Amino acid sequence: MTKTSDNLETGNRAKLYQLVLFPLNNGATNVYYVLVLSYIATFGSNVLSLGVVFASVMVTGMRVFDAFTDPIIGALMDRTNGRFGKFRPFMLIGNIIMALAITAMYVLTPFIPNNMMGFRYASFVLLYAIWVIGYTFQTSCTRAGQTVLTSDPSQRPMFTIFNTVGSLAGMGVMQFLAPIIRANVADYANAQFYRVLTPIGITVSIILTILAVIGIWEKDQPKYFGIGGTTQEKVKLSEYVEIIKNNDPMKRLMVAGAGCKLALSVATNTTVLCMLYGSMMGNYDGLYLPMMILGYVFSVPFFLLTVKTSQKKGQKASLLRYVTVALLCYLGVFVLLIMWQQGIPGRNLTLISEGGLHINLYTVLFILFFGIGYGAYYSTADMPIPMVADCSDYETYRSGKYIPGIMGTLFSLVDKLVSSLSATIVGIAVSLIGIESLPTAETPYSSGMNAVVIILFCVIPMIAWIATLIAMKGYILTGEKMKQIQQVNQKRKEAIAGGMSIEKAMEEFK
Repeated sequence: MTKTSDNLETGNRAKLYQLVLFPLNNGATNVYYVLVLSYIATFGSNVLSLGVVFASVMVTGMRVFDAFTDPIIGALMDRTNGRFGKFRPFMLIGNIIMALAITAMYVLTPFIPNNMMGFRYASFVLLYAIWVIGYTFQTSCTRAGQTVLTSDPSQRPMFTIFNTVGSLAGMGVMQFLAPIIRANVADYANAQFYRVLTPIGITVSIILTILAVIGIWEKDQPKYFGIGGTTQEKVKLSEYVEIIKNNDPMKRLMVAGAGCKLALSVATNTTVLCMLYGSMMGNYDGLYLPMMILGYVFSVPFFLLTVKTSQKKGQKASLLRYVTVALLCYLGVFVLLIMWQQGIPGRNLTLISEGGLHINLYTVLFILFFGIGYGAYYSTADMPIPMVADCSDYETYRSGKYIPGIMGTLFSLVDKLVSSLSATIVGIAVSLIGIESLPTAETPYSSGMNAVVIILFCVIPMIAWIATLIAMKGYILTGEKMKQIQQVNQKRKEAIAGGMSIEKAMEEFK
């Protein structure tokens, strides 16, 4: 058997700089996850004066549209292999589309006069739809591109930690800067806030995209595509049904990924945090940023633990373990929020107030339960991303087809359909207690807000994690199983390179 540059045990391996740079593609799109999905409903409701329910439901509607563009773009990606590769064109074109669309949205639409509300509504919907297409172009590459980056089961878990670094460089920067701009420039309800934040976000995203393109440049070529290496799959969209039917790990991962994303998108929604830290605790400026930083600090050891667990026992074991930790800790947060009483110091968060540090037992317990729980679930929120690559390799092992675009966007379809509910859930929950516009940091507490925060901040994430645990129980792609699959795929690839037909190789090596 012919030896290749990558040995049989590990298959295709990535260089360290490739493992570090390519995950920045997720950071580049996560900039817009914050810039758009965290603020678009507030922008539509408070800046453009669109109805609060319309703005929230439109966010969900566009996420549904986003989900259904995924299969089309995934199939297009699987058929693409030009002089610039399979993934790089989608990354660059997607980023350009997003930058243009969101600039027009946040900077130009507020200048549409109040007596042209119909034009405001139409512009809001059209620009959002254009942005969605660009977002799908680029996000699809994060999952699909991992299949060419590395097939080594010991390297793939490292994608999670570098992906987190990329997310912090994208999402983290935006979350850090947003409250500073709110405090020093303008409130979330003011158009000036978006005029300042938008160019910052676009610049960060462009830089991260360029670095990600450099990371995948060497790997984005046919010799790393599946087991055939030279032919492109002509997969019809109808074959999604066949894949869903026969690829059981993918079905389970879609449920787990959707659960993790729903938990993250609801619990970190700007409106929810404004109600929690501003309306309930009465000190948004003194709590939001410190609690966010504490959450990231608690996340660091969990990211190291998830990688270690994944390399030793597989990504399934790691996901199950740390989702369980998050679930148990958020039971503590749930109890503390039930105990909350307005205006009573011992039943409120008091961290930084009037220039000094003020901490009580309630705050200490909240920091511990929230910090450990947030650290655990934030470390698992993106764990399904490298697991999509495992499911894609399993599909190659099962059917001989190399279709990373379809596999990645199939995961995204369900992931986005479920996570798209977050804005609508928040908008409807707020409207049920009689609030006409989405709360900001200055919104005073009103009756029923505590119950809404408990449901959105704790109950929905916990339900999502329970669904994740149930789905992953029967997930068969353990660490040992993936090693076997990669070895079989590598033997088939070498046999095909030596002149054997794909059909014969599929039959010969099992």
